[in-house]
Amino acid sequence: MRIVGFDEADRLLSWRSVVDALAEGHRAAAPEIGDLLIGRGENKLLSRAAWIDGLGIALKSVTVFPDNPRAEPPRPSVQGSVLLFDPQSGAPRAVIDGPLVTKWKTVGDSLLGASLLARPEPKTLLVCGAGTVAGQLAEAYPAVFASITTILVWNRTSARAEELAASLKGSGIDVRVAADLAEAAAAADIVATATMASEPFLRGAWLSPGTHVDLIGAFTPTMREADDALLERGEIFVDSRKTTIGHIGEIEIPLRAGTIGEADIRGDLYDLVAGRAGRSGPEAITVFKNGGGAHLDLMVAELIARRLA
Repeated sequence: MRIVGFDEADRLLSWRSVVDALAEGHRAAAPEIGDLLIGRGENKLLSRAAWIDGLGIALKSVTVFPDNPRAEPPRPSVQGSVLLFDPQSGAPRAVIDGPLVTKWKTVGDSLLGASLLARPEPKTLLVCGAGTVAGQLAEAYPAVFASITTILVWNRTSARAEELAASLKGSGIDVRVAADLAEAAAAADIVATATMASEPFLRGAWLSPGTHVDLIGAFTPTMREADDALLERGEIFVDSRKTTIGHIGEIEIPLRAGTIGEADIRGDLYDLVAGRAGRSGPEAITVFKNGGGAHLDLMVAELIARRLA
């Protein structure tokens, strides 16, 4: 069984190759998946398993400790591994660094959604958050959308937004800190949120027609980033019905309240990749909920295994 570290495989991947692998994975058989989330307060252990006929079997287990980056010395907030199995014999094939798979899977998931939902030639990207995923989004979106010329960064703590913006200087893109979230949201063609927020902070009333919203941060049944008005204004899509409905607060809380119904969820990535769903027109506001899922980890882990073969 091979043990794969971050540095060994990270250099072998690109955002385009991951988006292509995820798109191809969504043309394969439907996955069987299972999730387990346990924790103590804000600290969580998340385990996700997937089996896709013709592709493979994987189990990802990670801890999520939100306060780790503020420790001395700082520690990663997400830590764990992906265990990849041989689909023919059931034997373990590899243990792959969890943050490596999570990096490429999480952002790649959103990039695939945006490539199928955002209007062509977006110019301005607003990133909400200043953590690791937010930084990866700021680097990845222009790699897939070469038309992006401006990146706005907003965070509740402005000093962290300043740090992220400074780290992105020299990319050839105009990177600025957004002091006013409402103004930044109105100016953006794509809004990507990657925060640890429990209560909605992004308001639908701020968005301009045609905006694509990429919601990433809320990953538990009690967390939300977008308000009800955004879901009511937008055309809602998810990466997977199985991993969002009944599991993710961003979708489940407004469903239980009757703010939206399941019929308002127009499709997931299987529908989008197959061409069965999509934005209704250029003025529509599209909302994509990135809920993750072990089937996505499996697709990325298999790509890594192929690149290392």
